[in-house]
Amino acid sequence: MGTLSGKTAVVTGSTSGIGLAYARAFAGAGANVVINGFGAPADIEKERAAIEKDFGVKAVYSPADMTKPDEIAGMVALGEKTFGAVDILVNNAGIQFVSPVEEFPIDKWNAIIAINLSSAFHGIRAAVPGMKKRGWGRIINTASAHSLVASPFKSAYVAAKHGIAGLTKTVALELATHKVTCNCISPGYVWTPLVERQIPDTMKTRNMTKEQVINDVMLDAQPTKEFVTPEQVAAFALFLCGDDAAQITGANLSIDGGWTAA
Repeated sequence: MGTLSGKTAVVTGSTSGIGLAYARAFAGAGANVVINGFGAPADIEKERAAIEKDFGVKAVYSPADMTKPDEIAGMVALGEKTFGAVDILVNNAGIQFVSPVEEFPIDKWNAIIAINLSSAFHGIRAAVPGMKKRGWGRIINTASAHSLVASPFKSAYVAAKHGIAGLTKTVALELATHKVTCNCISPGYVWTPLVERQIPDTMKTRNMTKEQVINDVMLDAQPTKEFVTPEQVAAFALFLCGDDAAQITGANLSIDGGWTAA
């Protein structure tokens, strides 16, 4: 029996990258999962079916758009209707845009705040009543080293991730006597499609080659000079879902190769 046998996890932005690693880690521990995110339908179905086949659990896909509060609530409702409960909520969906603040497109600002910050609020708002009623729950928000420190040209992302850290603390305090914890994990640079897609923009903004962006911008921040892996972040999340982590709540937990130690 897995440590999460009989539990259900909803993971946003889980069709690739860190989110998919979370979903697979929870499934590996016996949880049923609701995955969510954008992508080609055939690719999403391949990942969904692989979770069921590899781990012998059930996985369903929610196409909920993280800019639409009603769809986010519907995603949580889908988990409750399909599996009877949503025990674990991971708010992980994220987008990025790199631009000087005075040129930052207003629509990009609005989209980043909606997807990287507001969607977490809407997910938590929908999931908390059931967690309180059952007297158990785990809420994990993917923040970032940028929840603690800033980088130039990422005003919206840094603002959203600082917001996630504050939301996490507030929710933790409200749920402290209900056996529901709320924490955020703050990875440094993790090699994912999101990070890979930033490279051309950063090359242009900073007039650098791909190698310079990787070594002089991304890994420059991380004293270990190594990317964090999605599997390492997922293993941390899995620990937070266990009994040993029952007293960890309201925490901002760094996994960043030493970035924020400086």
